Amino acid sequence: MALEVGAIVEGVVTGVTNFGAFVSLPDGKTGLVHISEIADAYVKDINEYVKKNDKVRVKVLSVDASGKIGLSIKQASPTYRPRSAVDSRRAKASFEDKLARFLKESDERQADLRRNVDSKRGGRGSRREF
Repeated sequence: MALEVGAIVEGVVTGVTNFGAFVSLPDGKTGLVHISEIADAYVKDINEYVKKNDKVRVKVLSVDASGKIGLSIKQASPTYRPRSAVDSRRAKASFEDKLARFLKESDERQADLRRNVDSKRGGRGSRREF
């Protein structure tokens, strides 16, 4: 059976590293599930999600000429929803709002500092006329 990109198959975890999990596929080949493709949430420790000899459903993401197979557990899930362009725009607008707010607050703080410095200049050492 030849693996096709986009196919969802079952496999067995044969090894876990700090960057991903190796999965043995039905045709005898082994693929890698990168840490970013383990779950939708941030994954700090892969061992919290998969262990050696676990059966997992994976989606084939890529098969390159050298035989490396890229897999995904999160995309094989029926509840997986890819990020849309709308989500990206929302995040961008949110960043732009934060940046605008930061600049406004920064300008206000600098104005306050300038006023404080100007008011202190009339103190000791100021020029006096007799």
